[in-house]
Amino acid sequence: MYKATLARPLTLALALALAACGSDPEPPVEQIVVREPGTPVAATPDSAAADPSAAGKAAFAACAACHSVELGGASGVGPNLAGVVGRKAGTLAGFAYSDAMKGSGITWSEEELDAFLANPAAKVPGTSMAAGAVSDEARRAAIIAYLAGITG
Repeated sequence: MYKATLARPLTLALALALAACGSDPEPPVEQIVVREPGTPVAATPDSAAADPSAAGKAAFAACAACHSVELGGASGVGPNLAGVVGRKAGTLAGFAYSDAMKGSGITWSEEELDAFLANPAAKVPGTSMAAGAVSDEARRAAIIAYLAGITG
């Protein structure tokens, strides 16, 4: 009787184990990552290569503390930069520019932005832009490409 009682569970376990060996593997599960609105997404080298605007957005993240890029959005500590490429410096309605910026005579091109971001105080002496220069050429280029893609 002992052998019969023990044989049944062992047979069942063996049958289940063998059945599992021949089954198809489970399909991959899609994962969705949810983040809080306004939380910056760090660009990885792969995502930057796949989407250059992702690299620009990541490079611009530090600038976003003062500047908005939302079309029609309000300015922050600095002016809204949506549509900045092609805009005459110091002319965005509703923003209180320094006299130096208003009198600079600059029309923002990619080249002018590059010079300004490289050394704001040298490009526009007396500017009230408090942030320091963006010394990394690749980061400046990414920021400028990002801004050039946001048209107002």
